[in-house]
Amino acid sequence: MNQEERYDAVIIGAGQGGKPLATALAKKGWKTAIIERKYVGGTCINYGCTPTKALIASAQMAFEARRAATYGVDTGPVRVDFKAVKARKNRIVDNFRHSIETAFEKTENLTLIYGEARFIGHKMIEVVLNDGDKQTVTSETIVIDCGTSAKTPQLPGLDSVPYLTSKTLLELDELPAHLVVVGGGYISVEFSQMYRRFGSEVTLVVRGKQLLDREDEDIATELTSILEAEGIHIHLNSEVQAVRQAGAYALELTVKTGDSTQLLTGSHLLLAIGITPNTAALNLEAAGIVVDEQGFISVNDKLETSQPGIYALGDIKGGPAFTHIAYDDFRILEQNLLKGESATITGRQVPYTVFTDPQLGRIGLSEADARKQGRAVKVGRMPMTSVARAIETDHTLGLMKVLVDPETDLIVGAAILGMEGGELMSMLQIAMLGDLPYPRLRDAIFAHPTLAESLNNLFSKLE
Repeated sequence: MNQEERYDAVIIGAGQGGKPLATALAKKGWKTAIIERKYVGGTCINYGCTPTKALIASAQMAFEARRAATYGVDTGPVRVDFKAVKARKNRIVDNFRHSIETAFEKTENLTLIYGEARFIGHKMIEVVLNDGDKQTVTSETIVIDCGTSAKTPQLPGLDSVPYLTSKTLLELDELPAHLVVVGGGYISVEFSQMYRRFGSEVTLVVRGKQLLDREDEDIATELTSILEAEGIHIHLNSEVQAVRQAGAYALELTVKTGDSTQLLTGSHLLLAIGITPNTAALNLEAAGIVVDEQGFISVNDKLETSQPGIYALGDIKGGPAFTHIAYDDFRILEQNLLKGESATITGRQVPYTVFTDPQLGRIGLSEADARKQGRAVKVGRMPMTSVARAIETDHTLGLMKVLVDPETDLIVGAAILGMEGGELMSMLQIAMLGDLPYPRLRDAIFAHPTLAESLNNLFSKLE
């Protein structure tokens, strides 16, 4: 049975951009449909931010409990109940999903449709509903928010082994004995440290010369040392050439490092080498929507695709794959569609935090970026061992780094690898948003003892 219905707006995907946009449009009287394949909330709620940060919190607690004696506290042996850890994560995710569904149900003019969407015409979408029926929806305003999936490499033997992605790893019921992680990005370092703290042996295989290839070498080197100190084995400049099953509970990887080749074994294999857009099932050709060579939807600075009235937001359009960027995409479309404004993505800041321990908060230019651009900058560095609050709490790993324009005294970039690095970075981002010259922070009075007061000394070290 195929039903057809016309809406004022149709949103494909209930992610962190599509979800608030659907609600905003409906509250303004637009008859709105939002189509979701399986779970509302997108990657963030279901497979990304929410579950991983819940797990990281459990891993952090285990780590702190093991070193409680450092603070003069005797806790005795520490045991991780992995099933309880997973159950806690699942409760949080389920609560978030339920709250979104409840909010949708209470919003007038908003219809949530569960099913797989595909274009069958310029502005016509067929939805194969989860109960097997089909429904056709049409609208002059369509927004695509379908996200991405983990990229799978072309690797000999991979089709014969039970490899994991950042999504499927979250569903394991048992703790891996030895997790081998392929990739050196944000997901790789967060998962590596997390599972090491849960009690797994962890080996990290990185194709590049450093972890986190977007970061400056000094930041990456410091983080590498921190992870190695926790017992994580890191192989840089290394490429996996093949993988095979080596017994009932073991995988064997052939890894080439320089001119030498070695065999690495582990119980589980996590592939974290990047993402690919979820565009294949959408049949975008039927709507005349242009994608780039990697399959990401091409958009202009107002998030409009090659077809007027059809927009894309979040990870599926390429660019920085962060929840807060998807949410900013929502704000741009809300302003333009509902308020008649001309908001764009041009020149917007892209802050982010890597939730290792310590955190890495980043905003603006890196030193390498500045050098490539031929831009003169003053650079200030300070180890966390010089921060009173970090010393008092025994969280002295990492370093702080800022970049300043020598002519304007404005902050142009920062990398804070340290205790609450994301929060400190956000303070500097606020200063950047307000065009605040760095001497205002260098000479400011901050409460003692706080992490904020470290900015006094950090900005005194510019060279």
